[in-house]
Amino acid sequence: FRLALIQLHVSAVKSDNVQRACELVREASAKGAKVVALPECFNSPYGTQYFKEYAEKIPGESTKKLSEVARECSLYLIGGRSIPEEDGGKLYNTCTVFGPDGAMLAKHRKVHLFDINIPGKIQFKESETLSPGNSFSMFDTPYCKVGLGICYDIRFAEMAQVYGQKGCQLLIYPGAFNMTTGPAHWELLQRGRAVDNQVYVATVSPARDEKASYVAWGHSTVVNPWGEVIAKAGAEETVIYTDIDLKKLAEIRQQIPILSQKRCDLYGIEMKK
Repeated sequence: FRLALIQLHVSAVKSDNVQRACELVREASAKGAKVVALPECFNSPYGTQYFKEYAEKIPGESTKKLSEVARECSLYLIGGRSIPEEDGGKLYNTCTVFGPDGAMLAKHRKVHLFDINIPGKIQFKESETLSPGNSFSMFDTPYCKVGLGICYDIRFAEMAQVYGQKGCQLLIYPGAFNMTTGPAHWELLQRGRAVDNQVYVATVSPARDEKASYVAWGHSTVVNPWGEVIAKAGAEETVIYTDIDLKKLAEIRQQIPILSQKRCDLYGIEMKK
C-alpha cells in the first residue's frame, strides 16, 4: 500500500494550516496514497507558549476537518499532533487517526514529554504546560496493524518493542526534532527502531521555518525493516511517497528470525496498560 507523509509549512493561523493540510491530503489521495500522515504540530506553531492558545477539545474544529477529508478521500489519516488537546483542565500533545468512513480509530497522547537541557544549544520543557498520556495506541487497517508515537516517544525502545509484540508492522511518529537533535539522532533512531523490531518506521516533521521560535529539522523519512532509508524529504514543504511492501517485511523476518529467537526466559518487555 502507498504511504504519504505531508511535511507541512506551519503558520501562526490555525485555519490556514488546517485548510492547507486538507489540500495536501487530497493531493496524496489523487496519487494513490491509502495511509496519509501529517506532522506533529500541524495546526499551530510548536512551543509551550502556544499550547494553551491553540488548544481544542476532541472532537473539535480541527479534528472535524480531518474526519471529513479522510471520509472524502476514503483513506486512513494520521493527524499528526493535530492539536494541543484540552481535557479536564489539562493539556495533551495528541495525535488522532481517522478511517475511510471518517470515524476516529485512535487518539494517542504523547507518553514521554520533552524536557531537556543541552547547555549552550537548547533548553525546552514540555511539562511546564503539557500532561503525559498513559497508554499505547494501535489501529488496524486492511493492510497491517499500525502503532503510534509522537516525537520524543521514538527514543524509548521499549515502546516500539511492545508495538512489535502486538503485531504492528508499521510505526508512525509525527515529530518535530530541532536543529540540534535532528542532525544527530533523527535518522539514527528511526533506523534503530526499524531494525530492532523488523518493522517499517515513518517519521513526519513540519517543514523548516528559520523564522520560527522553534526551528524543526524537517527531513520526514521512511525506513524499511532492513534499516534502509527508502524515502526522505528535505527541509521544505513537500509530500513524500513510498510503497510499504509487507512481503519484504515477511522475508526479512524469515531470514533473520529474531522475534522467535528472543530469550524470554531471560528478559522481557511488557505492556502494563
